Amino acid sequence: MTLPFSLVGRTALITGASSGLGAHFARLFAQAGANVVLGARRTDRIAALANELDAGETGALAVPLDVTDEASIKEAFNMAEERFGTVDTIIANAGTSAAARATEVSVEALRMVTDTNFTGLYLTAREGARRLIASGSRETGKGRIVLIGSITSHLTGQGDSAYAAGKAAVAHLGRNLAREWVRQGVNVNTIQPGYIQTEIAGDWFQSPGGQAQIAAFHRKRLQPIDSLDAMMLYFSSDASAATTGAVIDIDDGQSL
Repeated sequence: MTLPFSLVGRTALITGASSGLGAHFARLFAQAGANVVLGARRTDRIAALANELDAGETGALAVPLDVTDEASIKEAFNMAEERFGTVDTIIANAGTSAAARATEVSVEALRMVTDTNFTGLYLTAREGARRLIASGSRETGKGRIVLIGSITSHLTGQGDSAYAAGKAAVAHLGRNLAREWVRQGVNVNTIQPGYIQTEIAGDWFQSPGGQAQIAAFHRKRLQPIDSLDAMMLYFSSDASAATTGAVIDIDDGQSL
């Protein structure tokens, strides 16, 4: 398959790379020519994926990474730099959910969603930006940070208020970080996917409620996971030099 944008010469660190979108992005970026650093808590999974991808002219490295722990984030970047040099492309993808009505969500579950989906994303982007700026991104203009949000940031529904509110915060954070770092050669953009069948969704879409949700979408289908590929590559490539602060819905028309 011919990809629309090349990532040859880039090194990308991807959080939440043990399954779902993160694992998919790792394969995509390796195919586009990037060195890929796979970060996640489930180290057995990322080690297997790194072994699959570490071939040819690009390399892959699995690093233990808990985005709720700043020390873990710093060590992941340290390991990446030791192998590949400066990480110039950061994909803040790690996320979790606490699916339940707001009256039923425990304090512990609420904190885990917030710590992972917002604070962890913030810390990942910040650490990446610090190192990019220190390495001379102002002169090279090579810094790329992509935040993974969700169309739930501007929808209302039942059953996942904490997740949706956190994703709304991610969208606004992306624009603020883009503004802060616009003169330092670090572009920050946010992709808001629609509903895709990944591990985080569990078996919801096989349930009667999930089937009814799919039937209510205009195209009556879940979004294909590869529908994000072109925009992910664009935001991560040299082609997006003039694009920062964007928040883009890619949802197969689900939110229309």
